[in-house]
Amino acid sequence: MNFKGHFSSRTDIGKVRVTNEDQAYVLANYSGEILLIVCDGMGGQNKGDYASKMAMDTLVEAFQKKRKTPVILAKAWLRSQIKRANSIIFNEADRNPAYHDMGTTCVAVLITGDKMIIANIGDSRAYSYGEHGLKRLTQDQTYVDYLYRSGQIGERDKSSSPDRHVLMNALGIFPSASMDLSIVPYRGETILLCSDGLYNNVSEPEIRAILSTDERPDQKISSLIAEANANGGSDNVAISLWEASRQ
Repeated sequence: MNFKGHFSSRTDIGKVRVTNEDQAYVLANYSGEILLIVCDGMGGQNKGDYASKMAMDTLVEAFQKKRKTPVILAKAWLRSQIKRANSIIFNEADRNPAYHDMGTTCVAVLITGDKMIIANIGDSRAYSYGEHGLKRLTQDQTYVDYLYRSGQIGERDKSSSPDRHVLMNALGIFPSASMDLSIVPYRGETILLCSDGLYNNVSEPEIRAILSTDERPDQKISSLIAEANANGGSDNVAISLWEASRQ
């Protein structure tokens, strides 16, 4: 079965940054599958926005041509397209000195029937929201998260660490991409993808409260961005949101 629903995506420059390096997109293909993507570019001086746009364009163009396949093949498809985006970014940076060291985070969720495939590189996040509440589906690939998981720092130290923005992985930085990739059941939950500009400025209880309202997806995104900016707007914000229709 394919789930029907509503979706929206948006980015915002925030209150501090002079450029917007984030990308967000949600789309459905002719097979009834849904793809959500968020990319947060890095590199500065217009390099980050170029990297995130190349990643987004690669995935969107490929998805528009994708036909529905068994979930194992869909997982292989998503892996191959992310690796292709990595090669495109890396080769452009290698060819053009102006784009040296550019890269981007990339989190993507492909909903196909009663399964969803989750891919993650970097520290943008995927959440689900439903009867279980708000649940994080991805693990941040940051140095601070590594220190926390290895027991070297505590939960309280994560938000105050001077290394909290140091990524352990990003798309386009290395010749070959490595990613977290998993298949999990999908039962009609709301799916939210976001860059760190959201979750660093809006707490998870606040995110959950906004998702629990009866607003449309685009209105919920506007509320989340307004809250992030009200709390300082320290970074660009990218959000992709999918809500299955109530049966």
